[in-house]
Amino acid sequence: MSALGFAVVAMIILGSALFVVRAQNLIHAVLWLGVTLLGTAALYAQLNAPFLAGVQVLTYVGGVVTLMIFGVMVTRRHEGIAAEARSAGADRAFVFASALFVVLALVTWRNPPVITATAPIATSADLARALLERYLIAFEVLSLLLLAAIVGAIVLVRRKDPEPVQTPAGEPAALRAHASEVTP
Repeated sequence: MSALGFAVVAMIILGSALFVVRAQNLIHAVLWLGVTLLGTAALYAQLNAPFLAGVQVLTYVGGVVTLMIFGVMVTRRHEGIAAEARSAGADRAFVFASALFVVLALVTWRNPPVITATAPIATSADLARALLERYLIAFEVLSLLLLAAIVGAIVLVRRKDPEPVQTPAGEPAALRAHASEVTP
């Protein structure tokens, strides 16, 4: 992996992650999260891990971001509510995060990682054999659990249609009002 390529992708990830946190619109925040996750997939591709890059795109960008947009649009609790530009603890959080970054950067710089032995390289065929032979029951149970969770979430956030107001004549009020406007 070239240092320039890593630097470009890392800056894209960092910038989009900052936009995720600073976005005042929830849909924009989710879309910036998608850019961040795509950047992570690009890092996997640069590390010669195309299977992980594909799984990252399919699972997180394709699945999670779509589900989050669906959730935001279904609940509609974000309408009319603007996020505050600065909260009371934003300055303290920034100082703490900066200090943590400096400490981690110093520790990493002074103690570079040492690779002593190479790990066995697993292929996507090995993973497929494991998921579809050894762990097939667990894989299917997990997929049913996720399906049940999605159906349950839809049932919980679904809005009920309001009942039409009945007039004494037995027809909905909207139709009766429209009929009185048409006929003199």
